[in-house]
Amino acid sequence: MARLNSFYLAPALWREPFSLEGEEFHHLTRVLRAKAGETVRLFDGRGRWGIFCIRELSKKSASLQRLSEQTAPAPACPLILAVGWSKGLRRGFLLEKAVELGAAEVWLWQAVRSQGEVPQEGKDGWERQLTAAAKQCGASRLPRIRTFAGPADVISAAVDLGSKVLCWEQEENGFVDPTLLAHPRGSIAVLGPEGGLELKEADLFREHGFAPVGLGPNILRFETAAVLVLSLHLWAAQQHRQAP
Repeated sequence: MARLNSFYLAPALWREPFSLEGEEFHHLTRVLRAKAGETVRLFDGRGRWGIFCIRELSKKSASLQRLSEQTAPAPACPLILAVGWSKGLRRGFLLEKAVELGAAEVWLWQAVRSQGEVPQEGKDGWERQLTAAAKQCGASRLPRIRTFAGPADVISAAVDLGSKVLCWEQEENGFVDPTLLAHPRGSIAVLGPEGGLELKEADLFREHGFAPVGLGPNILRFETAAVLVLSLHLWAAQQHRQAP
């Protein structure tokens, strides 16, 4: 069976009568040129997804009939990626990989070496990047994006998490243990912005229980470091699920 095209339907709109409007409707009709009677996949970004039949197409919306519905289980070992604010172009790559590799949340925080100011509120473009990535890879959950004014706010928000690591280019005590990234109460991995962390920032995280870890012998770009952390978490979470 051919893979179905996926479309995002926000949780607040997941109800009878089901319909697609706006950008998703445009993609359905103008890009894919779908017709009534065809079958598509919808997801709400929170784990719920279903198979739908296109019942009717109007000038501005598509009416859909739900054929089946499922809810993907919540991650057993959720990972939060806390990344220092950096360049917009490469931040888009980061958000895409966060979806593909299953991050639960992405926290963007203001660092001393950040390029520009982190916005207090999220941007509409971020959700479009997340949903585009989910549609491409078939994910049913979108990571939540939060912004923070600095390390102190990140530390406060992470106080109840089971595992906290600081990915630091100056750490020389070896490569990160992947199991630190797969705690049932949730894990957080802090990455600096382009240019790295200031010593006072690293000291603050370490004073509040963040274990400094290395990511190999080379200094990585922030988005490369993020992909490495996400990949290690994916492996460790799979090992956790298979444990007796």
